[in-house]
Amino acid sequence: MAFGDYPAEYNPKVHGPYDPARFYGKADVPFGQVKLGEIGAWLGRRNKSPNAVAGAVSRAWWRWQHKYVFPKRAGIAPFFQLTVASMTFFYLINYTKLKHHRNYKYH
Repeated sequence: MAFGDYPAEYNPKVHGPYDPARFYGKADVPFGQVKLGEIGAWLGRRNKSPNAVAGAVSRAWWRWQHKYVFPKRAGIAPFFQLTVASMTFFYLINYTKLKHHRNYKYH
């Protein structure tokens, strides 16, 4: 699959219009239904290639947009979610600089 192509598993005659938020691969047991003893086997069945990870992130982004951004009466929630996510991201990337400014008691 090249950049901008449909997934190889997508068949327009079977699936209808393309939805970027849907996984068109082979169906597996949802994570919520996996038993504790089966977690290792379930993780082993996952595709961990960079393309698969990028596709999962893309599907998550599209699902988030369909749920919070695209509705007709979208509220202020996506703006707060992006604000909190960006604050957390910048805190994590600057943590090594911020940890030197801690207040310690020296007694």
